[in-house]
Amino acid sequence: MTDLFVPLQSLKQGNWFKLICGASFQHLPAVRNLTLAYTLAGADCIDVAADPAVIAAAQAGLQVAKTLAQDAQQRGFDYKGNLPFLMVSLNDGEDPHFRKAEFNPTECPRDCPRPCERICPAQAIVFDNIKEDFSGVVSEKCYGCGRCIPICPYGIIYTASYVTTPGAIAPLVMSTGVDAVEIHTQVGRLAEFQRLWQAISPWADQLKVLAISCPDGEGMTDYLRAVYDLIAPLTSALIWQTDGRSMSGDIGDGTTIAAVKLGQKVLAAKLPGYVQLAGGTNSYTVAKLKAMGLLNDFRLPILDFGLEDTDPQSKIQNPKSKISGVAYGSYARVLLSPILEKLENKEVSNTNMKATLCLEEDEALLWQAVELAHSLVSQIKSSQRMESEH
Repeated sequence: MTDLFVPLQSLKQGNWFKLICGASFQHLPAVRNLTLAYTLAGADCIDVAADPAVIAAAQAGLQVAKTLAQDAQQRGFDYKGNLPFLMVSLNDGEDPHFRKAEFNPTECPRDCPRPCERICPAQAIVFDNIKEDFSGVVSEKCYGCGRCIPICPYGIIYTASYVTTPGAIAPLVMSTGVDAVEIHTQVGRLAEFQRLWQAISPWADQLKVLAISCPDGEGMTDYLRAVYDLIAPLTSALIWQTDGRSMSGDIGDGTTIAAVKLGQKVLAAKLPGYVQLAGGTNSYTVAKLKAMGLLNDFRLPILDFGLEDTDPQSKIQNPKSKISGVAYGSYARVLLSPILEKLENKEVSNTNMKATLCLEEDEALLWQAVELAHSLVSQIKSSQRMESEH
């Protein structure tokens, strides 16, 4: 087994950890630094926007992490130098993950208390920013959570959405060293899904993982079966991502309940592939899964998706009645935001420094970030190990 396939082993063992940088998140320094910290902390997959600049930023973070493997081990982290999969997110139609907030700041009354600025988890809304001489939404930081829209006292915030253009994006994505693709879809969009899949399918054999992300809806399990019929047979691993409550994990512990309930629903459908939670996941998620007996330790022989194995016993199908992994988005990013903010403040305070600091250039902040990231990654990694030891 090569290091390249370590993430697939995590899927099989039921301790897969994915970082979601955000399908619309294009703040390149943050993507690079989040990728670096979570890779050193042991993440199996980094999910980013299907944007060449964002992909390059994530790849830069991955390569730096590889050079720091020995340092990470000396500091007690499990990272061995293997790279997590790099995944890009695509959509087949309107989707909250693929939008940006917008408003005209000149329309804001001077006496407005600016609740939008306070509620934005990405710090993407600024007024009279001295460094940038800018007011409004910093587009590359906005990832479309939409929390600013209902809270605006004057109703002037709106969103601009976009849909993946299959013919334009698929060849680009498939030629940049991407390991995995996630398709965001919704019940009732089978024709749209098929058009996107037809554009991707010529490169599908290059993928190590295909993920299908879908929120709940009437007829969801029938829809997912229809999607499977379209994409089968696959040479890659297949993940059903249950999008419980989108982009809400940082709001509070209770948001994880929707993700767990939807995960149970998809597990009950017994679809081929692995089930991974997302949408509202946070530090409470693994504890909730463990309490409900839903963590998958895969001690039984299982069907080997996308891996060569000469042992015929490994081809016995496991019912996969447990959750195989968890993806963290807003919670994982907000967890590290104090560290990344300190890095940005350091850039501003020292004008002799170059415009953008990389996380590894400040050793203290780097390992603080990795420690924080590891506090989240280790929940599913250590939980699975403990289950296996009993």
